[in-house]
Amino acid sequence: MPEGPAEGTRRTRTVKRKMWGGLRQKWKLLGLFEIDQQHEFYGLTCMMKEGLSAAVQNTIDNPAPDELSEDDYSLEVTQIHKDFIMVTFAGPVFASLRRSLGMTEKEYQSSLSSDGSYLQFISNSKSKADFFLTNDKRFFLKTQNKREVLFLLSNLRIYMEHFEKYPHSLLVKFLGVHRIKLPRRKKKYFIVMQSVFYPDDRINSRYDIKGCEVSRWTEPAPEGSQVIVVLKDLNFEGQFITLDQERPWLLRQVEIDTSFLQRLNVLDYSLLVAHQPLHQDERHQGLSFATLIMRAKKSVITSSSPTNAGMPTVPGAVPEEDPTLLLSAIDNRTGSCITAESQGGSDLDSVCTEQATGTVTDSLELQDFQAQNRRLLPNFKNPLHVIDGPDQRYFVGIIDIFTVYSFKKRLEHWWKRLRHPGQAFSTVSPPAYCLRLCQWVRDHTK
Repeated sequence: MPEGPAEGTRRTRTVKRKMWGGLRQKWKLLGLFEIDQQHEFYGLTCMMKEGLSAAVQNTIDNPAPDELSEDDYSLEVTQIHKDFIMVTFAGPVFASLRRSLGMTEKEYQSSLSSDGSYLQFISNSKSKADFFLTNDKRFFLKTQNKREVLFLLSNLRIYMEHFEKYPHSLLVKFLGVHRIKLPRRKKKYFIVMQSVFYPDDRINSRYDIKGCEVSRWTEPAPEGSQVIVVLKDLNFEGQFITLDQERPWLLRQVEIDTSFLQRLNVLDYSLLVAHQPLHQDERHQGLSFATLIMRAKKSVITSSSPTNAGMPTVPGAVPEEDPTLLLSAIDNRTGSCITAESQGGSDLDSVCTEQATGTVTDSLELQDFQAQNRRLLPNFKNPLHVIDGPDQRYFVGIIDIFTVYSFKKRLEHWWKRLRHPGQAFSTVSPPAYCLRLCQWVRDHTK
């Protein structure tokens, strides 16, 4: 008897699943690959592109206000497309954060909806989430469950206030929260984040650090292969993040950011670390007067804050300009203060000329610079997550901040104490987690 339409459809789906299963096992070795027309997520990512392009266009047509209101945090904008519905949450809030990072909406839209296919990253994470990258690898898109999205949105105001208080924070930069709905399919939530490891063309090692030892080893890629593997704590043992005079800044910022996460009652977040060797010209870029002025502009001459366009914070990108114009701008802002680098590293030595009204050292700008734990940012893409040591460029960021220390996690903690006596595991109370990660950074930096 000829098979019916339903049976034929089931058989086709089974064949596709088997084909994808085989490809997935093969691609698992690569970690990162292009989502082409044969990929199971091709349709979804095409809809993401279309929906995100329209969502950003709505922001371009209706710019975020200079000062955010309570309504902006609860705003939901629904856009109906041919095959799906896209909902954007708190659009003006995330647009304001993007603006504070020096990112234009056209630039953001262009990256999210470029002609190039998205990439899928298959990680060794236990998370059931799907990870995608834009074709230029600048932005991560990650599927989230509803609970995680509601947690982020409910804490969005204090998250934004943290960036206003500490503009050089290492916390992951969430740039958008969305929900996509297809007919007869479950709603799918996803977030857009700035990639910590951008640009990654020269990165030679990546680590996901939690400050513990149980299940914290990953088999490295074969030497000389192009396989992308994110290593873990035990893989890092015996190594150091060598920063010299940048080390105190990193220690303090990690303490600031993890204390904030402790307030949120979360745990199981990760410190991402990657490194690449500095080229000879990059090792001495701080000695160039033009580069120094450019870096000072990134760090001192400010854009809008995440919550109020009339208040200053740090831009994430600075266009190349005439150094004399930049010097003039700094001179006007800070009262003839030229910020220079010491020969030994990137510690700041302020050489200031006294004004009739006092010195720049006493100015509000410099006090804010110190209170906000700012640093002299590198003249490089993604400067908020990049720290240069004497010989290596490090990419550093804190991600995965959605795991609340719930009753279920408390039970898991006691179970792991019985199963792994005397060993450090990830499921501990937020205060203990915070202290342990800070201790790891102290022990592994110099």
